[in-house]
Amino acid sequence: MKKKIPLEQLNNHVFDGMSIMVGGFMAVGTPEGLIDELVRINVKDLTIICNDAGFVDRGVGKLIANGQVSHLIASHIGLNPMAGQLMSSGEMKVTLVPQGTLAEQIRAGGAGLGGILTPTGIGTVVEEGKQVLSQGGKQYILEPALTADLSLIDGYEVDTYGNVTYTKTSRNFNPLMATASKVVICQARKIVDSINPDHVLTPHIFVDYVIQEVQHG
Repeated sequence: MKKKIPLEQLNNHVFDGMSIMVGGFMAVGTPEGLIDELVRINVKDLTIICNDAGFVDRGVGKLIANGQVSHLIASHIGLNPMAGQLMSSGEMKVTLVPQGTLAEQIRAGGAGLGGILTPTGIGTVVEEGKQVLSQGGKQYILEPALTADLSLIDGYEVDTYGNVTYTKTSRNFNPLMATASKVVICQARKIVDSINPDHVLTPHIFVDYVIQEVQHG
């Protein structure tokens, strides 16, 4: 399996000031082993793109608690009081994006598009400072596509080529983020010889490296 690397080699693919997309929804479907390794590496000044801020002790919340995140782009931070405190104090920039808009911005980034037109946020603070266009008699906000230096995704079964399946709700943002970054690293809960092609949700062409999840206990 040419793409499989040990967890310790994550260090070769991160640097201060980089942008990282992290799959997950309220930490479900977040590759916790890779987050723990980022905390150990202590890479700094990160822009994190994730659905939410996780919890103080789960998901990307562990990066926030360790002072590694300078900018968080997310749809909500309500489950992580530390994120709110850092935003209020100005120690961490937070860009809040409506959840559907966030998903479509990432999808556009993966498809090589420049952005999307959405009616979500028209007439609210969301449209402030943004271009508003009319189409078919209706107004839309132009939202730019989102891409990143690195995506960290949480796969369930991953085959020897790097094809990925997800389990239950852990699917969430993972397939989208796997298309929208320069480098994609997948944490695999199981590595198998092959996957039924009909069950593949992220084809191997999007996955650069696979790291086997470390089982504790």
